[in-house]
Formats: sequence, C-alpha cells, structure tokens
Amino acid sequence: MAANFLPLSPVSVTRGAIWQLLSYQFISFTPLGVLFDALIVWQIGGALESSWGTRRMLGLALGIPAIAGALTVVICRYVLNVDGAFAGAEVLASTVWVAYGLAHGRSQISFWGFPISGNLFAGIGVLFVVLNAAFSGWLRVLPDALAIALAIGYLRLGSPRTVLLRFQSWRFRRQLKARSTHLKLIVKDRNTPDDSDRYLH
Repeated sequence: MAANFLPLSPVSVTRGAIWQLLSYQFISFTPLGVLFDALIVWQIGGALESSWGTRRMLGLALGIPAIAGALTVVICRYVLNVDGAFAGAEVLASTVWVAYGLAHGRSQISFWGFPISGNLFAGIGVLFVVLNAAFSGWLRVLPDALAIALAIGYLRLGSPRTVLLRFQSWRFRRQLKARSTHLKLIVKDRNTPDDSDRYLH
C-alpha cells in the first residue's frame, strides 16, 4: 500500500506529495527495468562520479529527474489535464546515459566492445526513449524526454549559475558598448607643432 505513494502522480504532487519528485526516481514497474536501470546507474554513474566528483554527479543524477518530474506535473495537470503513475528509474538512467555520452563528445568510448563517439552514445540513449514512446505512448516517456532535454542543456550550456554569469557578462558588455557610443577618439594632427615635452625623456 505504501508503494502507491512512491511513483510520480501529478494529482498527488499538487496535493502535497512533494516527496514523489525524488521517490519516483527509484521506482520501476518491470523486473527487467529494475536490473537494466540499476546496471546503467551503477556503471555509467560510477564513471561520471570518478571524473566529475560525487557532488556534481549527484546533483545531475537526482536534480535533473526531479526538475523533469516537476515539469511533468505542470504539463499533465495544467496543460493536458491528465493523471497517471510515472516510474522514474528509466528517467534517472536516461539522464546518466545521455550526460555520460555528451561529456565525452567526439571522444571514443566503448559500447559493448565497439568504439563509438560519446555523441553517438548519447544518441543511443535518446533512441531508447523514442522506442519506448513508439510502443508505450509519448505520455509515458514525457519525464524521460524532459530529463534528456535538461541534460543536454546542462552539458551544452552549463549549470544555471554558469548561464546566469554568461547572461550578466553579455549584459555588462552591451551596457559598456552603449555608453561608449558617444565617446570620440581625439587624434592630433602630426603636422602641427607640439609644445609638450612628452618625448624628452
């Protein structure tokens, strides 16, 4: 009975079950999903943790699915007006998978013994979600798709703090450029005599 409170339910979250944004990440509805998702998080998540550190890896692995869950609640409740029960173990696994691939970019990594680029590895993770949508419906993979989009944004643009710093830098450059438009460079005519002693050193 308590397990019914763990998957993500848009209606339940809007009624105060905020913990589901975190608890649904550890729920899977199929035994194969439990094994496959746990294997992905253990192997690929461990590799990310060794290169990024525990804090950044946990921030990505738990933060992005939570944000994707919150967006799913908003879309389902206030846009589509539907409810459902979402298991987020696949969302967590998809986030880690795509982030690992994008972190390597064009570098070669091993995929079951075959060398492929990190970008292609991330694309395979996206393909899994597309196949799930084709067989189970797009609403079921809505949190997965949102998490992948957020992971791509995080890896390509940086954290929200980095994006804010870039925006502030752009705004300051624009303000300085606008202030300097009324300034003019004064160049003295080289043919006129100069009475200054600046060259007497």
